[in-house]
Amino acid sequence: MSEKSEKLDLLARKIYDSLENGEVPALDLPTRTRENIVLDTLSLVWKYGSTKTTRSATSLDGAEYILKTLYLIDFIKEMYSVSKTSTLREMYYISEGWGHAKFHAQEESNMLAEDLEVITTMLREELSLRPEENGASIIGDITIEEKNRKGDFKKINCRDDVGDGGYNIPYSVETDKIRLIGTNAKFILAIETGGMFDRLVENGFDESFNCILLHLKGQPARSSRRLLKRLNEEFKLPIYVFTDGDPWSFRIYASVAYGAIKTAHISNYLAVPSAEFIGITASDILNYELPSDKLTDKDIQALNAELKDPRFQTEFWKQEIDTMLMSGKKAEQQSLAKYGLDFVTDTYLPDKLGAVGGGR
Repeated sequence: MSEKSEKLDLLARKIYDSLENGEVPALDLPTRTRENIVLDTLSLVWKYGSTKTTRSATSLDGAEYILKTLYLIDFIKEMYSVSKTSTLREMYYISEGWGHAKFHAQEESNMLAEDLEVITTMLREELSLRPEENGASIIGDITIEEKNRKGDFKKINCRDDVGDGGYNIPYSVETDKIRLIGTNAKFILAIETGGMFDRLVENGFDESFNCILLHLKGQPARSSRRLLKRLNEEFKLPIYVFTDGDPWSFRIYASVAYGAIKTAHISNYLAVPSAEFIGITASDILNYELPSDKLTDKDIQALNAELKDPRFQTEFWKQEIDTMLMSGKKAEQQSLAKYGLDFVTDTYLPDKLGAVGGGR
């Protein structure tokens, strides 16, 4: 029996033993709120604290939760036995056949999958569950080996063996699927938008600056963040995050560098605390006189929340958030095109990289 199956069996056995001993089954989970996020001083990533939530069969909701957990364990073990995987959406629809254990909404099934990660200390990918979409793309001088459908590893250089769209990051980038062979790159530039990724590729930024470009595709998929983590750890490559200038983009950086509330239980696998922010700041909007949009009420609420967010408690972030609130302006990466299509690669990014110790 595999180690993965054993962990699931232990959890099922815990519930069964409670019932056999005349006890009420219960599962303890960390409370997944901002208030229960604490800084791990050893790894410098944000994790769940000591506050717990108990799901107990003393209530109907708690009993249903435990029932659904058992059905999910059985479903995952069935996938193990036939070497299959399931998307989260497929799992939701499959539960239609689970009777009282069926999920009432996609959000509920997604949340239970995350809870099972927490309880078993296994990654979702190890549970044979995957999202609807893969990660985004990378392009640059890095050689990998990817396992194909026949089980053979094929070597790919993510600059020479791909088109302008780059290498598409699969849903799982663990070592049993992706081997990182070697790179001559000096750093990684993680880019929020597809338009800016394409601009940098067209301008040959990865070759001029000997770097790897990674398209975050907005709020990055776990596989994108996991690949960044592996590249940082295995090749000691610094990571620079280039985003729009708005509160939601600031959170994209925070999820890369420190982790997100939803995935705080696996921050050690996803977060890169040394990642530097070189995106559009409130100061950039004013200093470069960039075309901008007015902050919405939701933007303002988000910025005020970030002033209390433990991930933004540095002088840099406090100053930039206060400046954005004062100016009432936000701007996109593409606003740099005001100064021409080459400005971002010839001037803006070189200046930013120089300021944080990057560059050629």
